Amino acid sequence: MNLHAVRAIYRFEMARTFRTITQSIASPVLSTSLYFVVFGSAIGSRMGEVGGVDYGAFIIPGLIMLSLLNESISNASFGIYMPKWAGTIFELLSAPVSFVEVVLGYVGAAATKSVMLGLLILVTARFFVPYQIEHPVWMVCFLVLTAVTFSLFGFIIGLWADDFQKLQVIPLMVVTPLTFLGGAFYSIDMLPPFWQRVTLFNPVVYLISGFRWSFYGVADVDVAISALATLGFLALCLAAVWWIFRTGYKLRS
Repeated sequence: MNLHAVRAIYRFEMARTFRTITQSIASPVLSTSLYFVVFGSAIGSRMGEVGGVDYGAFIIPGLIMLSLLNESISNASFGIYMPKWAGTIFELLSAPVSFVEVVLGYVGAAATKSVMLGLLILVTARFFVPYQIEHPVWMVCFLVLTAVTFSLFGFIIGLWADDFQKLQVIPLMVVTPLTFLGGAFYSIDMLPPFWQRVTLFNPVVYLISGFRWSFYGVADVDVAISALATLGFLALCLAAVWWIFRTGYKLRS
């Protein structure tokens, strides 16, 4: 494996993040802080507890997951689409770099940025609401696993997109609604029985449920099922990337 190539792509993508730190880091943290102010402090003080957890603390995992999913997809898709759009992708194609090394570089950088953002939001939440993390190791595992999985998903979107509008279609029209309907701000136990069953078809429910369990030990879905669902989606994304390159799908402008 050409580790120099992986490191070069990774460092380039991380450097781009720090050149646009206001857009990449500060803006998502500020937006999430507003959620904490509105839902955690203003509304949360009137909501009481959900599943034995104060409402302001209850929504922390959901808000982190909301930012994590969107930023993972955005970072990875934008990272691979920009060279296609600018035409600099041909420099990468002419280099002795395999698709595995390309994926490791771009997805690794996108996942790193998303994990950094998730941890920053976690620290920021401390200024608004008190919370505890009962299973910190599992919390980190779910955080990293979700970041890698959706960075891979974003990489696939970047390969598929042929204009800037397509980069935003799936995050805005699919992922964000699924996150809001996946228990980010409520427990699915609060829904009528019929809608509880319908909600179980939403894959984001399992991500948020497992992540919330790592904080408070409470979950809408068994944590083992949540972990398996996350690993299953990761395997699906890996298979999709392999198929794209195995069938001769090329990076193109």
